[in-house]
Amino acid sequence: MSIVEEIRCSNCGAPLQFNPGEIVATCRYCGFTQVIETGKAFEFEHSMILNEYNQVQVDDLVRNWMRGGFLKPGDLARSSKIEEKNLTYIPFWVVSVTATSSYKGVFERLTPPVTKEGKIEKKYNWLVLARKATDFPTREYEVPLEGKTPYDFRKIEGFAKVLNSEVEKDEAIDMAKQEIENLHGFLAKQDVDKIIEMKTDIEIGDAVYLHAPVWFIVYEYKHERYNLLLDGATGAVIKGDIPSAKFGLI
Repeated sequence: MSIVEEIRCSNCGAPLQFNPGEIVATCRYCGFTQVIETGKAFEFEHSMILNEYNQVQVDDLVRNWMRGGFLKPGDLARSSKIEEKNLTYIPFWVVSVTATSSYKGVFERLTPPVTKEGKIEKKYNWLVLARKATDFPTREYEVPLEGKTPYDFRKIEGFAKVLNSEVEKDEAIDMAKQEIENLHGFLAKQDVDKIIEMKTDIEIGDAVYLHAPVWFIVYEYKHERYNLLLDGATGAVIKGDIPSAKFGLI
């Protein structure tokens, strides 16, 4: 069980709760964002994506998801019970990156094998989850950045939970670099079977600290519990557990 510590907000003096390991905290009373160790104001852009759905609308979105797709049991929407609906604003770093990779490799699917060279050039708004040891499908989540707006604590629902960051900017940038290098290595291996040389140049632009709304859903179907993540901005399902559908003659 985590221990919640408490300090005072540097801006309004209200209690500022945080968990061990969190390094950036936002006051729920005035919206002031500060670095926990120093109490100084957070220097980087702090933005948010607004939640567009209430709890009733979330029910409808979940039921619609249950009705679609041939892999789901036919009675899933009818026989399921939604047991939990929790809205959480999750912290991310969004790192603007231009990455160029040059590679040389061997294409072995021909006889004789041939040596090939190639280049991968891409621009990213790379998403880095600002939480550690957390199981969240970051690569499956496309944050609707067109809806990004300055963080405003008054627009956070009273029942919602806001998580603080456990990752600082420089660490987020290093994580983005490593993940992009891994991605480019994977893409290069779609073109060649064995990489001989590869070099990736990465240019970093802005890094934005952002909170995005995600609904954490738990539903019950035939005495089993399943999890579903719903994007609070778009209503899209980020990831959902599907009960095994049984096929056969009746």
